[in-house]
Amino acid sequence: MSDKDGTSGGIARRDLLKLGTLGAVAAGAATALGSVQAGAAETAPAKGAGYRETGHVKTFYDLARF
Repeated sequence: MSDKDGTSGGIARRDLLKLGTLGAVAAGAATALGSVQAGAAETAPAKGAGYRETGHVKTFYDLARF
């Protein structure tokens, strides 16, 4: 059972919710930082390797009616 102050087992309900929110934010930040570091590790494409209208791009344009 909980006490009048909302504690159950030594942790208040609000504290538990704060910890859960903080954990979710930390997990999101770790995921974002991991993808930034992974993107930085990739090599940049050679010059002149910009947009290319390949077969699958042409098919997309045909289906999208561009």
